[in-house]
Formats: sequence, C-alpha cells, structure tokens
Amino acid sequence: MIDFLKHMPKAELHIHIEGSLEPELMFRLAKKNSIPLPFDTEEQLRAAYQFSDLQSFLTIYYQGAGVLRTEEDFYDMTRAYMERCHSQNIIHTEIFFDPQTHTDRGIDFGMVVAGICRALDEGKKKFNISSHLILCFLRHLGPASAMKTLDQAMAYKNEIIAVGLDSSELGFPPDQFKEVFEKALDKGFLTVAHAGEEGPPEYIWQALDLLKVKRIDHGVRCIEDPELMRRLLEEQIPLTVCPLSNVKLKVFHQMKDHHILSLLEKGLKVTVNSDDPAYFGGYLNENFMALHKELGMNKNQAVALAKNSFEAGFLNPEEKRTAVLRLEAYAKGSE
Repeated sequence: MIDFLKHMPKAELHIHIEGSLEPELMFRLAKKNSIPLPFDTEEQLRAAYQFSDLQSFLTIYYQGAGVLRTEEDFYDMTRAYMERCHSQNIIHTEIFFDPQTHTDRGIDFGMVVAGICRALDEGKKKFNISSHLILCFLRHLGPASAMKTLDQAMAYKNEIIAVGLDSSELGFPPDQFKEVFEKALDKGFLTVAHAGEEGPPEYIWQALDLLKVKRIDHGVRCIEDPELMRRLLEEQIPLTVCPLSNVKLKVFHQMKDHHILSLLEKGLKVTVNSDDPAYFGGYLNENFMALHKELGMNKNQAVALAKNSFEAGFLNPEEKRTAVLRLEAYAKGSE
C-alpha cells in the first residue's frame, strides 16, 4: 500500500510555498544574505517546530521567510518544491504565496512572482508538472492592506489565477474582506479562502456567501454544522484538508481523531494536502501514508481522494479528464 501511495498520480491544492522552506535552505540563504537567525543549527531549528496553535507556528514561519531577499531565493525555494513534487508523483500543483510577507520588508512584488514562476515554468518543462499560482492575503493585516496588494497584483494577472485568504483565522472573519474579493472577482480572479480550521463553521458560510469561493481551504469544522454539511455535499464544494498540519497545530489531538475519511465517505469532495510541509513533518505522500497507517485508509479511498484533487483543481475539463484517466489506469494496473 505504501508503494501504491508513493507512485499514485495526484494533485496538491493547498501548499504555502514559503512553508516548503526547509531548514537547510533557510540557513544557506540566511548566510548568503547576512541575515541572523535565532538558532545555531538546523537541528535546533527543527526542534523549535513544536506548535501549540496556529499563531505559535506563524511566528516562526514569518521569521523563516525573512531570509528570502532575491529573485534567486524565491526560485531556489520553489524549485526545491517542484523537485519534491516530481519525486512524489504530484503531476499538478496550485501553490499559495504571501506577497505581504515580503513587500512589507521592502521586497519587490514582481521579483517574488518572477522567481516563483521561473521555477514553476521549469517544473513544467523538466517534469511535465502543471501548476497555478494563488495569491493569499494575510488576514491579520486587514482589508486595506489586502486591497493594496490586490492592486499590485493586477500587473501580474497572467501569472496569478486566484486570490485566497490565510494567516490567523480567529478574530479575522471572511466578511471583513468582502469588498476586496468582490474587486478580485470583477477583475477575473478565482477565489478561495482558509476557513473552518481554527475558526467556526460560520466562517465557512461567509467564505461561500460573501467571498464566492470555489473551494474551502481546511474546512474541517464543517462537521459541527449539519446544514453546512448538506450544502457542501449538494454543491460539491471542495475542501483542501491538511491532515499532518491539523495534528501539528492541535486542530485534532492525534491523527486517529481526524475525520477526513468520514467526510469522504459522506460524499464530500475532500482532498489531501501538505499545507506547510517543512514545518509539519511531511509532504503530500507523508500525509497520505499517515492516513493509511493511523486511520486505515484503503486503496479505494486513496484513489477517491486523488481523483477529488484533480476535479477540485483549476484545470480545464480536458486536463481534468486526462489526469483522472491516468489515475484510473494506474489504479487498475496495480490490482
């Protein structure tokens, strides 16, 4: 089963590219850019990845992102992730980036996009991995900052397919960003949003009704609201669930408490993703393997989750059909 999961074609729809910055590269970039880190070794840094909640993670996450200074830095980080995709048989990925994390430090918006997109383009040519780029607004910086960032993004409309909403969820409900998302939709961006991770089911309702999102990132607290569950089922709204992240950030006490497979069996369009893999102990394959080892996920469930990842992606109908056929051929060939 482990080999089946490792080689299964799959898509990833919830990956923060800054969250793929491994300690080895972080230290190398810090040295190159003469940026001091509050840790002496990579081992000390990894040992600090013991989080009590979302905010405790974000504090060290933003600190790590501070080593990114040049276009080449963003290229190196994204290239490393694309190489990981290749090794894990991820054939399509839709990555988040947080421009405010960088522009607030004086980093040029266009330079960030250029570095990331150069690596994504290379991944397509070298590994035949398709990809899309999604800009996420940092909700703790408020709607005015988000609107400014959206204005900056207009010059890169061809490179950015959608906008999203991430960072600290509690205290920053989606309704605060209604005008920003209305403008984004008017300008032709698709929309997604983090909701229902730490925040209540009401945040998922707001993301659907006010931000008009195409999918919900996380969304695991939907199970607390039967009416919301019915809506997600009827409309087949995708949820980009991140199991290892949910355990690492104490959304669930342990993997055995996770209800992703229950949501799948109820017919919801749930997908598996890695979120911030450098910090949470695993990339996409490790998340799939954890579901098998801890929750007893079987082959049919794994294939259903992978199929959902293609169907929930921002691929055109022919691309989705081709990817699903590839997955089905793989599953049949392994019987």
